[in-house]
Amino acid sequence: MTDDLFNNTPSSKENVYSVSDLNREARYLLEENFPAVLVEGELSNIAMPASGHWYFTLKDEGAQVRCAMFKGRNQYVKIKPKEGMQIQLKAKLSLYEGRGDYQLIVQSVSPLGEGALRIAFDALKIKLLTEGLFNEEFKQELPELPNHIGVITSPTGAAIRDIISVLKRRFPAIPVTILPVSVQGNEAAPGMINAIELANKKKGCLKDLDILIIGRGGGSLEDLWAFNDEKLARAIFTSELPIVSAVGHEVDFTIADFVADMRAATPSAAAELLSPDQDDFMAIYAAYQAQLSNMLIDKVRQLKQSLEWLKKQIKHPGRRLQEQAQKLDDLEIKIRREFHFYLNQSKNNIKELTHGLIQHSPVSLISEQQQNNRHLSQSLQKATLKSLENARFKLADLSRALNNLSPLNILSRGYSMSYDAKDKIITQSASLKTGDNLRTRLHQGELISTVIQVNKTPNKI
Repeated sequence: MTDDLFNNTPSSKENVYSVSDLNREARYLLEENFPAVLVEGELSNIAMPASGHWYFTLKDEGAQVRCAMFKGRNQYVKIKPKEGMQIQLKAKLSLYEGRGDYQLIVQSVSPLGEGALRIAFDALKIKLLTEGLFNEEFKQELPELPNHIGVITSPTGAAIRDIISVLKRRFPAIPVTILPVSVQGNEAAPGMINAIELANKKKGCLKDLDILIIGRGGGSLEDLWAFNDEKLARAIFTSELPIVSAVGHEVDFTIADFVADMRAATPSAAAELLSPDQDDFMAIYAAYQAQLSNMLIDKVRQLKQSLEWLKKQIKHPGRRLQEQAQKLDDLEIKIRREFHFYLNQSKNNIKELTHGLIQHSPVSLISEQQQNNRHLSQSLQKATLKSLENARFKLADLSRALNNLSPLNILSRGYSMSYDAKDKIITQSASLKTGDNLRTRLHQGELISTVIQVNKTPNKI
């Protein structure tokens, strides 16, 4: 029976695959018919060759599957794979043709549980973005030189040490108040919300507070999850005090970063952002001090010069009284001289006016005007008669000239006037053509005629 099994040859109608063809078809079926899948399991057999690709096995209590994550994908993974680590990965099903091994081509990796957190993070981010909580128009301006900085963070963490260290180095004169909270766990978000509300009341030692820093050091998405709380995001948005978010490392982003008035890559960067360099301030202060000193020296010099000038202008009171008495005497002499001159001039004016009044007596003026009126009346009468006589002669001359120039008078001497069909007077033969009708005006009556010939040149008379 065994011999029969090996002796059976396939018929010519059956398809025969080579191993390579079979594996290729299997790989095609897996890759084309299965979408990307999310798989959870435990890491084992991790290999990281010089090519930069990762090869490992994902297993659970009952099975295992080979996995490959190529360099172009694994360079974006934030975690370092370790044996026994529980992970969730997103992958495409495939088959390695060379060995005929079924495998997963991994696209992303996250610690187990982080995938759900990432989904929740993205959903909240889209929700708050849609509501406008991330809009630049709602961001408050930060003070150029804070009066008082409040820091909402763990009092024992590395973040507060970094912030205080930077502020002491750059500008130690800025007061800093720590509002201690837990930055991880279920109580972290409510604690930070209470701290924001307390700071906004600005009571007691917080009365001059004008800026807040909220943050912590780096960690996984789960470690930073308190800063992705929706209520905390809304508390940051409604805060009257501007808030700088300084959560994690430069690559870490939280919802608090998006809604805060400013995001700093690290807690140290937040302290750098809010504190000017004291060396710059000292240089500016020294420049102002030198400028003020120079201005004071110039002002003192000007006042000394003014004082010397005033000293020279001051005279002894007795000398000033003598000068004023002399001026008074001069004015009295001048007034008397002017008064006598005015009095004499007024007397002369009165004499001239009296003489003129006698010469221009109204009686003699009236007699003279009456004589002039009689003379003018006679002259006007003679001129009027002369003008009428001249007008009669001129009218007779114009009448004769008008009669000589009258068209009717010209017609009486044998002339006539011809009009075309439009009653337009004809002045040249070129405006007519054979067959045109004419109306001719004589001294007495009219003639209607038709043109039978047009001569361009007039016949001799």
